[in-house]
Amino acid sequence: MVIISDQMVYEVLGEDGFARLVAAFYKRVPGDDILGPMYPKEDMAGAEQRLRDFLIFRFGGPQRYIEQRGHPRLRARHMPFVITPAGRDRWIRLMEEAMVEAQIPEQIVPVLRRFFVQAADHMVNRPG
Repeated sequence: MVIISDQMVYEVLGEDGFARLVAAFYKRVPGDDILGPMYPKEDMAGAEQRLRDFLIFRFGGPQRYIEQRGHPRLRARHMPFVITPAGRDRWIRLMEEAMVEAQIPEQIVPVLRRFFVQAADHMVNRPG
């Protein structure tokens, strides 16, 4: 199996792959009992675009996210939301399901999974 670095993910997935992944994730969010209430219904499209642009930037693609929003400051941007270990686990689960639905190539999955787990762990700001 070929080892894929973080910065090579965009080369493999491209815009379309990230669009499929993020769309599959956000399709699950509104009906979710933990994550759904965190997302304003009127801004779902905006949230989807921000995550897509962030992931594209993070994994070696164009820097639209940085150009539009500056430094990611992920933890600070998520502080207004109550993020518990259960929320973290649900976010990871929905992202895992989205990777399957979006047919992310198997050599990319471990790279994304590692990042998603680390990022989700970092976002937890309240005890369970």
